[in-house]
Amino acid sequence: MREIACEILVDGPAASGPALVLTAPISFWGGVAPKTGRIVDVRHPQHGANIAGRILFLPGTIGSSSASAVLLELVHAGRAPAAIVLHEPDAILLLGLIVAREMGWETPPALRLDRTMHGRFAGRPVTVGADGSIVEA
Repeated sequence: MREIACEILVDGPAASGPALVLTAPISFWGGVAPKTGRIVDVRHPQHGANIAGRILFLPGTIGSSSASAVLLELVHAGRAPAAIVLHEPDAILLLGLIVAREMGWETPPALRLDRTMHGRFAGRPVTVGADGSIVEA
C-alpha cells in the first residue's frame, strides 16, 4: 500500500470504493445521467460505466455551467461518486458540491492530483482520507 498526498479542493468524509479512471474529459451536462450516475455520452470511452459510489478520477471536464447542477442532482439522488479526483480545479463542477453542502447534504470530497498519476488506480480499490490522502490497495 502506498499513500499519496493530494490537494483538498472540497473537504468531505473519508471514502472508499473502486476507482473509475476516465481516459477523456467529460461533460456532466448531457454526459452523465443525474438519476443513475451512468455515463450516457456515446462518444465517451467509458460510455455505460457508472460513477455512483466510485472514486472518480477526472482528467478534465467539458464545460457547461450546468455541470454543477448535474453534480448537485447526483448528490441529492445518492448517485454521486464517493470521491472526485481532478487534474485541475473546476470551479463550476465544484460549485455543485458546495451548494449540496449548503443544502445540508453529505458531499463527497474533491481532490486535485496530477493526471499522470490517475492511471495507476484504474480498476483498483482506493481509499480517500479526510486529510486528502489517497491510499492504493
